[in-house]
Amino acid sequence: MKIRVMLVDDQVLLRTGFRMVLAAQPDMEVVAEAGDGVEALQVLRSTEADVVLMDVRMPKLDGVEATRRICADPDPPKVLILTTFDLDEYAFSGLKAGASGFMLKDVPPGELLAAIRSVHSGDAVVAPSTTRRLLDRFAPMLPSVGKQPQHKELERLTDREREVMVLVAQGLSNGEIAARLVLSEATVKTHVGRILTKLGLRDRVQVVVLAYETGLVRAGGHG
Repeated sequence: MKIRVMLVDDQVLLRTGFRMVLAAQPDMEVVAEAGDGVEALQVLRSTEADVVLMDVRMPKLDGVEATRRICADPDPPKVLILTTFDLDEYAFSGLKAGASGFMLKDVPPGELLAAIRSVHSGDAVVAPSTTRRLLDRFAPMLPSVGKQPQHKELERLTDREREVMVLVAQGLSNGEIAARLVLSEATVKTHVGRILTKLGLRDRVQVVVLAYETGLVRAGGHG
């Protein structure tokens, strides 16, 4: 089964370039294109896509609001935000809206293809270092909460799961968490899976945002 990709960008030239790169892949096909968020929502009513490459700055309806509406549907496609700057309020807003990650528009083709495959398989694609910088910059915009996590669901987590969640929120990869806690990478992956299930979250990006919103970790990355 090929990964069905939809391209959403108001620049025709950029869509053409992406389409050429994706068309050369045996495991991908471009099933639809749109020039703005309104058109994207209309097209998705009649077209099934697995991954949507979503520009953020577009006329009529921007990529963040389009992402929010797409992700509100049952069984939505994964959304990968495309942005010009890696420290961009649009990127953070896109993640909060439900995107599975974001990439820079000038990313090398190989990295873009790897990101599409990762998102399709259920992983999030936000580089840990970027996650750290992004959240340290935008955490002050999150709701102000006390030291105690306010999210009732967090009480379902074991101490170990909470420990893993804090490290995920600090932008550590599974391998780094395994080294820090002296666990196998497979065990860390299991813990992350349980955290997602217990909290009803889709991927690591949502874990990071929730950890900051509830005060489990604070700006500066300290739990």
